[in-house]
Amino acid sequence: MDRMACVDVRGIDVAALLSEERERAAAAIAGTLRRFTPGVEPARYEPGVFWLDARGLDRLYPSLEAWARAVHRGLKEAGFEASVAAGTTRFAAYALARSRRGVTVFEDPALERAAAREAPLERIAMDPEARDALAKLGIRTVGQFIDLPPEGIAARFGPALHRLHRLASGKIRMPIEPERPEPPAAARIVLEHPESDASRLLALIERILEKVLDQVARRALALAEMKLILRFERIEERVETVRPASPAVDAGTIMNLIRLRVEALGALPDAVAEIEIAALAAPAAPRQLHLREIDARPPRRDLAAANRALARVRARLGAGAIERARLREGHLPEGRFRWEPMETLAGAAPRPSGVEAGAESAAARLIRRIHARPVPLPPRPRHEPDGWMLRGLEQGPVARVAGPYIVSGGWWNRPVHREYHFAETQKGELLWVYYDRARRLWYLHGRVE
Repeated sequence: MDRMACVDVRGIDVAALLSEERERAAAAIAGTLRRFTPGVEPARYEPGVFWLDARGLDRLYPSLEAWARAVHRGLKEAGFEASVAAGTTRFAAYALARSRRGVTVFEDPALERAAAREAPLERIAMDPEARDALAKLGIRTVGQFIDLPPEGIAARFGPALHRLHRLASGKIRMPIEPERPEPPAAARIVLEHPESDASRLLALIERILEKVLDQVARRALALAEMKLILRFERIEERVETVRPASPAVDAGTIMNLIRLRVEALGALPDAVAEIEIAALAAPAAPRQLHLREIDARPPRRDLAAANRALARVRARLGAGAIERARLREGHLPEGRFRWEPMETLAGAAPRPSGVEAGAESAAARLIRRIHARPVPLPPRPRHEPDGWMLRGLEQGPVARVAGPYIVSGGWWNRPVHREYHFAETQKGELLWVYYDRARRLWYLHGRVE
């Protein structure tokens, strides 16, 4: 039987923080949680929520409740106010952590499911419009949501809510996919003959530093701080800290700082028998990483390497982290494609162009970029094209409008009548807009490039 827990951090408004602050806060919380289990999975789309793997901890804690209370106590000591729910299923633990305070523990799956059914639906992460629509139908708890027919959920609310419904009803069993933090970049060398000359010692340090910087650069990071550890032959080791003014990837900048640090030590108190460098990394600018690119580059299109990269991304972020759009039959433009998981990257199969393809294919192709949600627009003036400002002053008023191209129907679900137009602004931007007869509003659905 699975044993897992969900943690919902409440004492810190994680979602309101800036991106960098949110990452630091999440890393601090995850670090605290790893004191109690190595299996920690941060929620990808819900900052502040973490799933924990509680299997194999029986010899360390007398019960699941004792472990859950230890996790709650550890978070509180670290300065985080959170709720912890432990049980046997992922969704039930999540629903209970989001809807209750303190520590909640269920070792009986039936009791756990019954308690999760009482959780308010407003505490579950889902599309606000879908939640409002469910509320109008009187669906306000997880149990009422689970009792809905899955076919109706898929048809009316789409694949995202249908997947949530299957997860809540237990049709999908998702194991914990713990985040595996990379070990710090480090390298060391044990000297066959202990060294007491400072200049030769610096040459050895530079050799090790190159290895460490290569590790850091491969992770698309830069060195923010490094520990230089000198282990002597007869006396205790010495640790020196070197910190550049800003994260760096070039060995020259850091070696200058190391040289100054070693020279400040004066004469070495004893011969050095071992040297170790450990790096604290930070995000690097793309230009910094370009400086460390080697000349012997792999082929530009290495399919095996691309698939290995996809596998690493999937292993780190979860099975649903990589998706691609797939065309399908649909009535509305937004329903003519769906997102599906992408397992492997297929080889490129470009279409012939130029003379080989003929004049028709050689012509420039236009791309229509569609907004995930249509954007409401200001009303269209009675006398046009004078003053219909779709994109602000920088694009100017609409110069030409082509249309309408009518899309209507939806009598089987919700009647739809849209009048699509192509609107060209004075500065040349080509917009794809439509008038919704039911709402009596104009919307921007995309643009043509």
